[in-house]
Amino acid sequence: MEFGQVDGLGLQTFWKMLYESAARADEVLCLNVEDLYPQDKRGRITARAGRSSGFTGSPAPAQLLPRLIARRTRGPLFLTDRKAPAGTPALDVCSETGRTRLSYRRAEEIFEENTRLLANPLASPEDIEDLNGWTLHRLRHSALTHDAEGGTSTPTLLARSRHASVRSLERSARPGVDAVARHVAERDPAARRKR
Repeated sequence: MEFGQVDGLGLQTFWKMLYESAARADEVLCLNVEDLYPQDKRGRITARAGRSSGFTGSPAPAQLLPRLIARRTRGPLFLTDRKAPAGTPALDVCSETGRTRLSYRRAEEIFEENTRLLANPLASPEDIEDLNGWTLHRLRHSALTHDAEGGTSTPTLLARSRHASVRSLERSARPGVDAVARHVAERDPAARRKR
């Protein structure tokens, strides 16, 4: 895979963290090193409307974070390989490396480019330039859908996604036909009597 101006470890960690936390991409991209508590697999994000909120990650990103952070103690978590151009806000520059924070636009471009064949499994690699990949928003929705299909309760999905209402969650977590059929089959009284 071609990562352009972002290292592979940074992207791998970002994608895993985004999926496994079900956080919004812009919230994860705004994380700073000092917002993380890797030993607890937790972090503090600034959600919409400026509210501070916590998220719980999983072992995969937590294992990658020490390598990504290296010896940095502060500054943006996800960085490009480029030095920050003059005029970049200090908040978006790592004071220890001089590199700039990964932007949503660039993160979206890279994810879309790298998922073109996954999103189009019947296409040939020669057609890759004409294909569309997935979006970061879809990655978040897939995490919530997989949780819903796995039986996660609505209150837990709401807390995990930080959606304000069930109505907005409905647009994110859409279990597929197979998941609904499995749910119905598991609750079939006739099947339970046979056990």
